[in-house]
Amino acid sequence: MKVTELHDLPGVDLTVVQTDKFKSAILSASFLVPLKKETAAANALVPYLLRRGTEKYPTMSEISVKLEDLYGGTLDPAVRKRGETQCVGLIGSFLDDAYALEPGSNLKEAAALLEEMLLHPVTENGSFRDEYVAGERDKLVQAIRAQVNDKRQYALLRLLQEMCRDERYGVDALGSEEAMGAVTAQAAWEAYQNLLKHARLHLFYCGTASAEEVEKALMGLMEAVNALQDEKVETLTCDAHDAPQRGETVVEAMDVAQGKLALGFRTGGVRLTEGDRGPYAALMVMNALYGGTATSKLFMNVREKLSLCYYASSAVESLKGVMVVSSGVEFGNMDKAQQEILDQLEAIRNGDFTDEELESARQAVVNVYKSAIDSCARLESHDQTTAVGGVRVSLPELAREAEQVTRDQVAAVARKVQLDTVYRLVGKEGQNNGQ
Repeated sequence: MKVTELHDLPGVDLTVVQTDKFKSAILSASFLVPLKKETAAANALVPYLLRRGTEKYPTMSEISVKLEDLYGGTLDPAVRKRGETQCVGLIGSFLDDAYALEPGSNLKEAAALLEEMLLHPVTENGSFRDEYVAGERDKLVQAIRAQVNDKRQYALLRLLQEMCRDERYGVDALGSEEAMGAVTAQAAWEAYQNLLKHARLHLFYCGTASAEEVEKALMGLMEAVNALQDEKVETLTCDAHDAPQRGETVVEAMDVAQGKLALGFRTGGVRLTEGDRGPYAALMVMNALYGGTATSKLFMNVREKLSLCYYASSAVESLKGVMVVSSGVEFGNMDKAQQEILDQLEAIRNGDFTDEELESARQAVVNVYKSAIDSCARLESHDQTTAVGGVRVSLPELAREAEQVTRDQVAAVARKVQLDTVYRLVGKEGQNNGQ
């Protein structure tokens, strides 16, 4: 596997992963901009409108026919949040040229279609078609509204909204339901123009083609975007607080049969973007030991041994310096479960874990990194994260760093982690909430 990063044009960069591991190649384009409450919804709508039609292929059915020519390829909208950066664009998959009837044709055609969709959307009266805007906007309003249906994810969403309500990280990648519902065709068009002028464009390819071949196929797109950009391509930053900002418990009541308990922690500023990644590697191992695996302390003690939770796990947001714990709890066990979750963290701070537990956590992190190398989609996701964070570290490098984490480093980084905000989803009045 050969990874090449090209930065010849200001405001545009390209990562090429040359490998023969996969039969399908991936090609993605992402506009990277600071995540803001005022612009998130309109920005999120843009890639869905770009997918609806172009000057050359004005309907989705015509685009689909073109994708069929690429042996059943796909090119879909992608809206993601990396730290405090909103990433909006298109991600495509198509048969690798090594397996196509005409070598080199698929990459060339896919790159041309990507350029057509990004730069030449179908228009009406100088902006996006009203019909397309109304249809895609309503779908995204429904998607935002539907977030409440998955109570586990909803609890984490609400936790981060409350914990980071004065920070850009508290904004959802799709924006709010109210903001999305208010986006007009003109507002979406203005958001699109702003992305072309001020966003950084990040391109990614994974397949058998060389960096030179990929750069040649995408050069027209890169030069066209660079020509549209002005000198004010927005700088990507992400604030990470060393200490807790809230120190509060938020309680929300709904008609639910099972309570949800979510805890948000600050990692003391430890995150992937730090120059010395030793603490970050230790944080990832600590997270695996704490609640990131099926042999973690939260799973084995809080769930299995004490039966205080239906599930309990932890996860780290690598660019923000935030760790969250997610759990499903009987209403009457909220206080006990919360205390035990905190006690397990305290145990790690005190070095109360076996060598076997430490080695299991280390290997779990190493295996996550190594297995990601075997997935085109996960390679693309990792590349986008490191591009946003401004730290170009490979998955094998991260695996090697995790292997070297010591017991003292795990305990030390655990002592940096401090509770910030607690979110509890409980039943409505009349249910046994244990409050």
